[in-house]
Amino acid sequence: MSEAEKSVTVIRLKNEVKREFRSKQERRRIVEETLKPGASVALVARANGVNANQVFKWRAQYRKGRLEVGPPATLVRVRVADATQPIQTSTRRKSKAKKAGIIDIDLGHARVRIEGSVDVDCVRAALEGLTR
Repeated sequence: MSEAEKSVTVIRLKNEVKREFRSKQERRRIVEETLKPGASVALVARANGVNANQVFKWRAQYRKGRLEVGPPATLVRVRVADATQPIQTSTRRKSKAKKAGIIDIDLGHARVRIEGSVDVDCVRAALEGLTR
């Protein structure tokens, strides 16, 4: 197996504890190895340096379709306008000002929802902080 196929990220915590994080492809490969006839989850886990309980958890995720490997995420071109058009309000009724718009951004680990008119610099700073 090539190094590109085996994607393990090792992180050392403050107390010198080592944590390994495996990619979806790697978890899927290990699970599929356990699904072969005659395969032992314990032996496959040991051969890959993983706890057998972790492999059972990955198998449950696999059955639910959570280890599917799709095409990589792509960037979408966006255009930020300098100003928004004011919303016309009725002269007959005094009501609250309507919201200028809604922006929903899902970063995977965080979700941002912006309602109404926005300060572009504020949004940029918030997104830069979340993408670190």
